[in-house]
Amino acid sequence: MTEAPQWEYRVQTFGSGLRGPKDDAVEGELNGWGEEGWEVVAVRSHENSYKMTIVAKRALTAAERRRRTLPEGSW
Repeated sequence: MTEAPQWEYRVQTFGSGLRGPKDDAVEGELNGWGEEGWEVVAVRSHENSYKMTIVAKRALTAAERRRRTLPEGSW
């Protein structure tokens, strides 16, 4: 029987209360995420603000699951 995929998530907010994020800066960040295997699954604009929050996910590998179970500093 195939094990259901497990995911890890990344959440990051761009912009500030006074200034929105530059498109090229967000694009560069997302391209970097894509190279690391992240896929954007949601984007949220903050009401009355220039902020936006992006949620991404990627498959959680067996090696990463194992690393997360080890005591911090032992890897």
